[in-house]
Amino acid sequence: MTAGDDTSLDIERPGALARYLRETGRVAPGELPVATVLAGGVSNRTVLVERASGEGWVVKQALAKLRVQVDWFSPPERIHREALGLRWLGELAPLGSTTPFVFEDFQAHLLAMEAVPQPHANWKTMLLAGDLQEDHVIQFAELLGGVQREAWLRREELEPVFRDRGFFESLRLEPYYAYTAEQVPEAQEFLLALIDDIRAHPLTLVHGDYSPKNVLVHDGRLVLLDHEVIHWGDPAFDLGFAYTHFLSKAHHVAGLRLAFAEAARLHWSVYRAAIGDVPWADDLEPRAVRATLGCLLARVAGRSPLEYMDLDERLRQRRIVLALMQNLPATIDGLAAAFTNALETTTHADH
Repeated sequence: MTAGDDTSLDIERPGALARYLRETGRVAPGELPVATVLAGGVSNRTVLVERASGEGWVVKQALAKLRVQVDWFSPPERIHREALGLRWLGELAPLGSTTPFVFEDFQAHLLAMEAVPQPHANWKTMLLAGDLQEDHVIQFAELLGGVQREAWLRREELEPVFRDRGFFESLRLEPYYAYTAEQVPEAQEFLLALIDDIRAHPLTLVHGDYSPKNVLVHDGRLVLLDHEVIHWGDPAFDLGFAYTHFLSKAHHVAGLRLAFAEAARLHWSVYRAAIGDVPWADDLEPRAVRATLGCLLARVAGRSPLEYMDLDERLRQRRIVLALMQNLPATIDGLAAAFTNALETTTHADH
């Protein structure tokens, strides 16, 4: 292997990453950092590097073929979009809410960022275990709203930097909305119109993967990860992505159904206050409702279904969402209420 040779470097292979770091001068010639493969990512190889100095890095290397059941490809160059996002979010987001950038390699298509200190927990894992805390929901809303307001205020500077939406198209619009439109003909008109609407509203910086699985909780504070589809786009997409996770967990964690529905309502209320008087706020809520419905369906019928849902849950969510697409709620509050009411009705009917 030669340093930076993207055809041969596999950072998950034992010894490969430590050797690469020494050969490229990232660590001292005699240093033996400890490398631990981190599980769970579908689109990247991810390894924790622990150095004798106590410094910790997370190194990510983009995969050309994603680790999902259906064929799903994306150019590994997208890792450099994530590096760009990391650098800018360091300016736009509150200190400590993102991981500081360390380095990137344009040949091996990898980046390194500072590791979040231990102990920490993945927020998705916490939520699925029933650990839903109001303060975490508020932070999740304030972080997104604050970044999107600040980005809009700096739009002349930021829009040209993040104008390219190619990775967002290939990793979000196609697999979530376009593919689902092919699989669910009853939703095709709705989803294709949703794609057009999202493309027509390039308003601010959009994370594109704003999900609890991309959040670590350390010392009570949220730390946002995984920025490879960040772009200048429609904030309704981030809202729909986030509310899909709250409402899908309202479905799956039945004992906390009302609490997860309330989390979606709380998030919208806090987010709306955080963006303040931006001119695109007025029509955002109904578009966020449509984006949520599209994503709720995509996560049970698209290329990346929620792994914690069984077949019955996926079919039930599909039926409920298709009905709501025909009778659109006007608000996030209305959507949360209609979705949970339908869950109660159909769950009892199924039994």
